[in-house]
Amino acid sequence: MTDVVIRTATSRDAEALDALIRSHQAEGHLLPRSVDEIRRRAGQFVVCDAAGTLRACAELAPLSSTVAEIRSLVVSRDFRRVGIAARLVDEVRKRAYAAGFTSLTAFTHDAHFFVRHNFSIVPHTFVPEKIARDCTSCPLFRKCDQRAMLLPLPEVMRYAPAREDEPQVAVA
Repeated sequence: MTDVVIRTATSRDAEALDALIRSHQAEGHLLPRSVDEIRRRAGQFVVCDAAGTLRACAELAPLSSTVAEIRSLVVSRDFRRVGIAARLVDEVRKRAYAAGFTSLTAFTHDAHFFVRHNFSIVPHTFVPEKIARDCTSCPLFRKCDQRAMLLPLPEVMRYAPAREDEPQVAVA
């Protein structure tokens, strides 16, 4: 799997993303999304491109200023079990960290996969941002069989520029 490219999706990828997501919906793991919604959010998706064909995707979806969610993590059947999902989760984690989020969450039927990537299983109520945004309008609200997963991200160091009237300190 060395000839794959992990990249940010573009609006031109919307139909291919829709096809990937629909294939996973048929397996009973994702809720429906419209092509228009996918197109609007294309820049939030990380995709696995193999010879010009999208084989996998994951979305970094902000839920608040501090919490982001991995949504629509999908790998096509012929690309499963070769580490593509792990590469996508790692890339989404890096992007969430770089964007200043303090936590990354996922709601999943496969908790084991996320536990292997240092997420913890938590009660749904630990992610109130997700409940407010998606869960209350879901037909499976309070009957959901997905696990809430949470990964605290290391605190992002933010350095303010030194003011001219403050002495500069050298660090050895």
